[in-house]
Amino acid sequence: MKFEINRTHLLNGLSDVMKAISHKVTLPILTGIKIELDEQGVTMTGSDSDITICSFIPTEEDGELIIETFEKGSIVVQARYFSDIVRKLPTETVLLEVINEQDVIIRSGRSEFKLIGSKADEYPILPNMEKDIQFTIATPLLKSIIRETGFAVSTQETRPVLTGVNWVKKEDALYCIATDSHRLARRITALDDLPEGEFQAVIPGKSLQELNKIIDKEESVDILFTEQQVLFKTERILFYSRLLEGTYPDTTRLIPTEYQTSIVLKSKEFLQAIDRASLLARDERNNIVRLVTTDQSTVELTSNSPEVGKVEEIVAATSIKGEALQISFSAKYMMDALRAIESEEIVIHFTGVMRPFILKAVDSEAVLQLILPVRTY
Repeated sequence: MKFEINRTHLLNGLSDVMKAISHKVTLPILTGIKIELDEQGVTMTGSDSDITICSFIPTEEDGELIIETFEKGSIVVQARYFSDIVRKLPTETVLLEVINEQDVIIRSGRSEFKLIGSKADEYPILPNMEKDIQFTIATPLLKSIIRETGFAVSTQETRPVLTGVNWVKKEDALYCIATDSHRLARRITALDDLPEGEFQAVIPGKSLQELNKIIDKEESVDILFTEQQVLFKTERILFYSRLLEGTYPDTTRLIPTEYQTSIVLKSKEFLQAIDRASLLARDERNNIVRLVTTDQSTVELTSNSPEVGKVEEIVAATSIKGEALQISFSAKYMMDALRAIESEEIVIHFTGVMRPFILKAVDSEAVLQLILPVRTY
């Protein structure tokens, strides 16, 4: 294998596949990146067994020659060393050549490196993705779904299935749900090309966060599901992730349908007030804010840290309907939920002092956030 490539394009592709590289792998070869060269261009692959990312760099793009091919072939190179070398090369032209079947020569300007590689046929093959369940989603919409749900997955491995986002297709909509048992985030999305019938899969939250970092430039993403894998596919990226095993809990029964108190607030103002109210209680144990309805137009937020002090905030409400309320909750959970709702005004529906409450945009049912209150007495 021998080719010349534009360094910027090589770095961009490397930055994508490096997100799948881990030192904690059972197969030593997975600490490397597989590089394959053919007439169409260069494909680089990185994997940690759970996530596999393939990045494609075309030979030409918009009339610009990116790769000059001298000899096709493939090789696996040590990811960390290769990435560090390419990042610090002195010129924009990089020559890669494989000699003696495993020695990788990297030249740029007056710099020359030699890395010991491995044969590409020793690298695990990509999962075989059938097309039984396949649909397309616009990239901005996919990024919104990840942003609106991914933060609510569990970080505890005691219930592994809760570390993922549950994707469910029912009727003509895609339901994406995440919960860590203390809060819940749900996004409902209507899509035109959803497959027939229902399906359900739990995608690891970590996988979705990594995917979110590398799909900025694409207009749309093709999504393919099998029993054990999901593939997110664009013109330049293949992103494979294993699916989580286990039965995801039925969350529909957690969402209340009747409310005792409903409060409409300006999203930005309320978020800023919660942020200030939690300033004196940043640690998890004391990160609690208390909300009290004082009249029909304002709510009072208070936070108390015995070692630090106390803060009080008065927030104007657009409307307050129902019974008077006193309730305590995690400031962090409330701020996460508010940031996930893109709306000037939000409505919070309360069903009791120790019952879950929900947040939604005033003018949309698409995004729902649920939070469990905290007992403070």
